Amino acid sequence: MPTLPATSPLPPPVFMPQISSALSPTPSPIPMPPTEKKSSASASEHEPSMESSKFPLPKLRLEIRDLNHAGSQMFLTAVMANAALATAVHSVLTLLYESPSCPTTTVPPTRSVTLVLRAMEGVAYTTGSDLDNDHKEIHFSLDYIQHSISSERKKHEIMGVLTHEMVHCYQYNAFGTCPGGLIEGIADWVRLNAELSPPHWKKEAGGYFLEYLEKRFGKGTIRRMNEKLRIEKYEEKRFWTELCGGPVEQLWKDYTKYLETEESKASEEECVLVEKEDATVPKTEATPTVAANEETNGSKSV
Repeated sequence: MPTLPATSPLPPPVFMPQISSALSPTPSPIPMPPTEKKSSASASEHEPSMESSKFPLPKLRLEIRDLNHAGSQMFLTAVMANAALATAVHSVLTLLYESPSCPTTTVPPTRSVTLVLRAMEGVAYTTGSDLDNDHKEIHFSLDYIQHSISSERKKHEIMGVLTHEMVHCYQYNAFGTCPGGLIEGIADWVRLNAELSPPHWKKEAGGYFLEYLEKRFGKGTIRRMNEKLRIEKYEEKRFWTELCGGPVEQLWKDYTKYLETEESKASEEECVLVEKEDATVPKTEATPTVAANEETNGSKSV
């Protein structure tokens, strides 16, 4: 049986592994089609009914180590624990898997997820039970909830962290050989598509790179990526070439070129807007100078 990640690994600065010898360059990236503007309401605000979901829910548990901690009260005020966990599960399963019976994607046998709220350093991590790896635990820092999230972003950030960590309860890791940065990149991609990305994220990060690949190579690319991590060990060159037609370093170059093009377009559009604003400002007539008057008077006296 394929193994699932026991913990949530720390990502390197860039999720790409060491650069290997490149294959022949792939064509320049095709322009990504414009996307429709997403609703401003996040997935956490909709909280779909899991009774009608095609995916079965695991057993969901909540463990609060310190009820008197201010972070506990903030968490319980911001979200309903059962709905928050159910929504996170729903987001992960619908984005990474087609359906429970689909032959092209295989949902792992996660049987329970326990959310543990406790005082600790960092933000959150996910681990499997020592007795049975199909039982997962998400440990979430009460200190982070209390001190590091502004009041207006409490619900959005809590849902974002829960969704990211829930991915680690359901994703594959190539029998323990997948780079930690790619594991984290997939989790960030799910969080991004659940409309729960935080404002400080930059597009040079792994989640946005995977979103670029999803748009460039078609819907379902990240699902196929996750499925490849289920059935085989990670070998960089073969993995990316079979999935996307070229080595990861070339794909990353294509992505950075795409970002530069988009940034240039944004700058040009901003300049056009400024020029239009300047054109709408009424111009005042110039007042003749004293020198011009003197010159005119002088010419008349000659």
